Amino acid sequence: MFFSLFSFGQNIKKHQWENRVILIISDNKNTSEFQNQVQVLKDKSSELIDRKLVIYQIIEKSYSFNFDENWILSSKLYSKFNAKKNPFKIILTGLDGGIKLSQTEILSAKKLFAIIDGMPMRKRELIKNKK
Repeated sequence: MFFSLFSFGQNIKKHQWENRVILIISDNKNTSEFQNQVQVLKDKSSELIDRKLVIYQIIEKSYSFNFDENWILSSKLYSKFNAKKNPFKIILTGLDGGIKLSQTEILSAKKLFAIIDGMPMRKRELIKNKK
């Protein structure tokens, strides 16, 4: 049991300073909000890669990473990031691991990218990539 708790904590933490993380959380993966949010992000895969984004799809008893069809049994992420048991929630964390956005409605790609592109570290990435 200790090992699974340790590895769970490492799932999200391992991305710090490497990736921004989006958590799509729902009590059921078949809800329209969950399915629509996943599709919005899937349709922008190259933009996600460009902005160093990884995706966790989280439901009450399992989670999936980056649109993988294989779901891992665990309720830890759901419990940690959806303590109020919202039917749908999306969270964005920055490279520093801090929560930059948390909302209970579908997040448009336009709003997501505007938030990220306004972040100081993203601005530095864009300047560095122009050189």
